[in-house]
Amino acid sequence: MTELDTNISEIKGIGKILAKRFQLLEINTVQDLLFHFPFRYDDFSALSKIKDLKPYTNARIIGQIELIQNKRSPRKRLNITEALISDETETIKVIWFNQPFLTRNLKAGDNISLAGKVEEDISGLIMKSPEYEKVSLNNVHTSGLVPNYHSTANLTQKQIRFYIKKVIGLAKQMPEWLPAEVLKETKLLNLSESLYKIHFPKNKQEADRAKERLAFNELFLLQLKSQIIKQEFKNNKAVPVKFLEKETKNFVEKLNFKLTDSQKKSAWEILQNMQKDTPMSRLLEGDVGSGKTVVAIMAMLNIALNKNIKGQSVLMVPTEILAKQHYDSITQLLKPFHINIGLISRSQKVLNTEKNDKKLTAQDIIDNSQIIIGTHALIQEKINFSNLILAIIDEQHRFGVEQRKELIQKNTSHLAPHLLSMTATPIPRTLALTIYGDLDISIINEMPKERKPIITKVVPEEKRVLAYNFIREQIKQGRQAFVVCPLIDISDKLGVKSVKEEFKKLNDYIFKDIEMDMLHGKLKAEEKEKIRKDFLNNKTKILVSTSVIEVGIDVPNATIMLIEGADRFGLSQLHQFRGRVGRSEHQSYCFVFTDSNNEKTLKRLTYLQQHNNGFDLAKKDLELRGEGEIYGTTQKGFPELKMASLFDYKLVKKAQEQAEKIINHDPQLKNYPLLKQKINFWKDIIHLE
Repeated sequence: MTELDTNISEIKGIGKILAKRFQLLEINTVQDLLFHFPFRYDDFSALSKIKDLKPYTNARIIGQIELIQNKRSPRKRLNITEALISDETETIKVIWFNQPFLTRNLKAGDNISLAGKVEEDISGLIMKSPEYEKVSLNNVHTSGLVPNYHSTANLTQKQIRFYIKKVIGLAKQMPEWLPAEVLKETKLLNLSESLYKIHFPKNKQEADRAKERLAFNELFLLQLKSQIIKQEFKNNKAVPVKFLEKETKNFVEKLNFKLTDSQKKSAWEILQNMQKDTPMSRLLEGDVGSGKTVVAIMAMLNIALNKNIKGQSVLMVPTEILAKQHYDSITQLLKPFHINIGLISRSQKVLNTEKNDKKLTAQDIIDNSQIIIGTHALIQEKINFSNLILAIIDEQHRFGVEQRKELIQKNTSHLAPHLLSMTATPIPRTLALTIYGDLDISIINEMPKERKPIITKVVPEEKRVLAYNFIREQIKQGRQAFVVCPLIDISDKLGVKSVKEEFKKLNDYIFKDIEMDMLHGKLKAEEKEKIRKDFLNNKTKILVSTSVIEVGIDVPNATIMLIEGADRFGLSQLHQFRGRVGRSEHQSYCFVFTDSNNEKTLKRLTYLQQHNNGFDLAKKDLELRGEGEIYGTTQKGFPELKMASLFDYKLVKKAQEQAEKIINHDPQLKNYPLLKQKINFWKDIIHLE
């Protein structure tokens, strides 16, 4: 007997081979199959007469097969199945390619339903490879709204629809986990009804209502999880950190730049937040180059100078390059305050009070530092903090849930540390509140006043030489340039320019008289650090790199960013690259190269040329590409949603209100066992600091 947890291979007609194809789509059980939702529908609601068909339109017809036969095309080595289909008004020719088995399934005299594109050739109107099925009361491939699913090699839309139709009756067995009062207040469909209607809707209204319910599921669970974390966090205690006004002002006055208003506001929010005895849980969000680090330093400084708490701060970053850069800049900025600062990465363990030739362990550095900067090594090494007051996660979307938890759990104190997450991935405030419902949010939404907007140009191939000449002129004036390529090796199957290939071309032919270097992820840490320092000290003028420079290299003298294969990156990532320049009073430029003539791609790149604001670009990227592509698998802090859009504010608000009601009434979900079970089994798609 088939049940929801029945393995896909046990459904009649699905053997081992077909089951493996389904498994590539992460469909292992009947329930997985029911939750494999369509991404669009073909509308074959209207039935046309053959005489009314028009070329280059989608249509559905019903007719009788007059003739059907297989032919061999010697020129293209194709099997062609030809058929003549008639209704009471006219006859049309239909062909299918490489499907000779059709003549076994379909015979002259059969009534057939066809749906697809009508085309035109020298013989007149023709339908090529339309969907087909014999006429019945339950046509699913050629009638009404026909669902289209994400598929894989050798698994057809017809097969997916056929097997979903076969098990759709089991949707009635799905337990309704949404509380009755939520269903009543939101007027949403029940779960089994929404599953049926998402796959086989009678009309667009039914499909929309089913999608609304299934999208609400995701947003509601997301919000509920945030509310639970918020409640749990309230129960923790933290060390209150007194705001040292005089020392903080002293630090700000010594800076060689003026803080922006939003930097001051964000710093004030953080410092006020840390004065409480409940742990801060805050997201600091700011565009590339907006100055988040200096705000974080002010928080760490207040802890280091509070003699009565004798606490520590830790700053965890995703790359060794970024860790070393932060260590150098923070050590320099805090020199007048005589604070012990440590660096812990896979290849380096350094303390600013010791000579670098002394062999230090990670624990030595922890025991003797007030501020520690490190990479993943902080959680990989056997270390413990005795009094961790503040944990800062930089580029927080690059760390998974467990990694953040592991860092915090390194604290042996019974008190929870304050938490500050930082991100340069621009997210509109409403979206940030959706994803991080348990965090307070501070936003730096302005750039330092002396910065000039970066001039961005999408460069066609015929103007490449002009761009190279411009770079040469800039280097003559003392400036430096980045060149970014998508991949490392020439063997790259995508055919995009590689770092090694590009470096050779530029070094051997274009800029052979200019000092250059190459940076990519496969280099050893020591090599990366030498390359970074040489570029920072203006020994090398051009740095050819992979996306490893997206975070981590701050060279104010670099004024040119040249991006090869730009169509391989999203707008947000291109904006991150662009943010590596424009960090001084000199005018900076970003040149964007692409081999693509795709209209959509060029439109996207033109948008980058016209807009310098990361928040606007992130919104546009979401419109053009979808959340999954921007905040995909590498961005671990973002939820993966099948049906919901994080920009559907109305539904988000509805989910938020319902989640708050449930948690305020029953924080432990004692009266909602099915909901509690759902939360426990639901993937950890948001961070759990």
